[in-house]
Amino acid sequence: MTEPQDGGGPAWFHRERGGQVPPAPEKRELASTSSWTKCEGCAEFLRSEDLEESLRVCSLCAHHHRIGGLERLLGLVDPGTFVEQDMELGSKDPLQFFDSKAYADRLVAAVKKTGRKSGFAGGHAKLGGRDVEIGTFLFAFMGGSMGSVVGEKVTRLFERALEHKRPAIVISASGGARMQEGALSLMQMARSTGALGRLQDAGLPYISVLAHPTTGGVAASFAMLGDVILAEPEALIGFAGQRVIEQTIRQVLPEGFQRSEFLLEHGMVDQIVDRRYLRDRMATLLSLMLD
Repeated sequence: MTEPQDGGGPAWFHRERGGQVPPAPEKRELASTSSWTKCEGCAEFLRSEDLEESLRVCSLCAHHHRIGGLERLLGLVDPGTFVEQDMELGSKDPLQFFDSKAYADRLVAAVKKTGRKSGFAGGHAKLGGRDVEIGTFLFAFMGGSMGSVVGEKVTRLFERALEHKRPAIVISASGGARMQEGALSLMQMARSTGALGRLQDAGLPYISVLAHPTTGGVAASFAMLGDVILAEPEALIGFAGQRVIEQTIRQVLPEGFQRSEFLLEHGMVDQIVDRRYLRDRMATLLSLMLD
């Protein structure tokens, strides 16, 4: 996708271009239809189909709206090339965990809500004509948390990349390790990073994409170990929450210290990339690392 030179968007629909903004009653009417979406960044109304085509990035202010994991992945790879693996793996309740609700019931609700068996989807695809192993967290499935099955899928992705001598790409959007699986969940940090280490020892590249949010055990393991680490604008990235950290170290933290812009400034990520241009950027990076 070519980067817009003038900000894009319909001229008749933006104040700065002399157009007429619909009055408040009409805006409320538009907001109630499926044809229009009110931007969370600039409060302008956007055609829903245009927003979908731009991977849910506002053409006026570049605000990144939430997007489904599979939608983001399919917008990144070459059209029609993604073949998912390990679809049969589904989350279980090994500890018979119960808090305010039984974990088994939470899993049933998550499967019903998403139509998926777990919070991660990975497989083979082409990106810029190049074979890659790529996976994405599915935040709608229990906040993209990493339990035993998600950890297994991530580990298998790295193992397939090593077997077939392909680059690996993981798009993270996760609340971290899944507490309902206890130590079994925390073990996935070691398993996945061990498989990643073998991939990197073989000289094969791994690109980590940090979406909003990337936190907890995912941020503390493979998400921050990419040969190149890319982040979406204003993504929340970190291990513990700001309030927990402030209470622990008894210091007031700077504003926005866990946002991708702060991490870029302090050397924790390599680039912040607009979602609309991520495919081209990654294709360029893969060419530099492999050709």
